[in-house]
Amino acid sequence: MEWMAWTLPTALFFAAVGVLLLCMTLFELRRPCVERRGFLPIVTSRGDRLFIGLLASAYLHLLVVGLSDWPLWVASLLSLGWLVVVMRWG
Repeated sequence: MEWMAWTLPTALFFAAVGVLLLCMTLFELRRPCVERRGFLPIVTSRGDRLFIGLLASAYLHLLVVGLSDWPLWVASLLSLGWLVVVMRWG
């Protein structure tokens, strides 16, 4: 695995995504999801909103890295906030 550049932030990111998917799976088994309509223009399930939130977070990180000189943790905090908004009201 030495060809992969596993830094601590990279490992923490993938661990967090793995834990998030595990929690979503357990939550889905405990309380099955009912599709609903929020501010997103489509009817979504919990998994749909998670995917949309993660995808938007990736684009937000790319925008911060490409268009500003902000530290990466700012993009991470913005992404976490966006993910919470999408999961709650999306």
